[in-house]
Amino acid sequence: MTRIDAKFAELKAANKKAFVAYVMAGDPNYDTSLEIVKGLPAAGVDIIELGVPFTDPMADGGTIQLAGQRSLEIGMTLQKTLDLATEFRKTDDTTPIVLMGYYNPIYSRGVDKFLVDAKAAGIDGLIVVDLPPEEDEELCIPAQAAGLNFIRLATPTTDDKRLPKVLQNTSGFVYYVSINGITGSAEAQATNVGPEVARIKASTDLPIIVGFGINTPEKAENIASVADGAVVGSAIVSQIGAGKPVSEVLDFVKSLADGAHRA
Repeated sequence: MTRIDAKFAELKAANKKAFVAYVMAGDPNYDTSLEIVKGLPAAGVDIIELGVPFTDPMADGGTIQLAGQRSLEIGMTLQKTLDLATEFRKTDDTTPIVLMGYYNPIYSRGVDKFLVDAKAAGIDGLIVVDLPPEEDEELCIPAQAAGLNFIRLATPTTDDKRLPKVLQNTSGFVYYVSINGITGSAEAQATNVGPEVARIKASTDLPIIVGFGINTPEKAENIASVADGAVVGSAIVSQIGAGKPVSEVLDFVKSLADGAHRA
């Protein structure tokens, strides 16, 4: 059982929905980023989604692209992202961390070495958006064998024919992308999301967490009410990008987490 599995079992026992927060590793700088990440659990975050900066982030909207650029400009790398996770683990051995990014940096490092290093750094799961199920032998299956969850994205265009393929080697949870398009580009609507979550639930026992287009506590509550939890990324990253003090960023995160937990 991974920390992700344990967290969802704990939430289910408490009849609570999950709140997942995305931040870009190294944004706006390493020390501030580490301070924010360390503060997320106390702000109510159940699972941390830690972005690995990359030069060509095809699934990300402008807000997260800019965060990635800021991180790259200060010299942030995959190794330094793992270093940040290692530092976090010195004081928190229970909050799950999902590494979110693209395959190129992992491929460049070497899959076997990456998996050993990620496990040692305390990473619990991976979201690698540019590796489709047809490429599961590349990373997904080795990751599961190494004890890491491999989390797949389902979208409004994932029809009933495609869904079994998407779910076949997924573990931890399913990340449902609530809108067509990139992060931060539109607002999620619970009336649209609810039936889609129900459709996916008919094919899997995994928790369904909904992300993209959630930017207020009310929206987090509405979306979490029709799913197993909500993910917020761009709205948090925009606060960091605006230079808000860490305390203000974490207060905002707490308001979002409180919203999801009210659902």
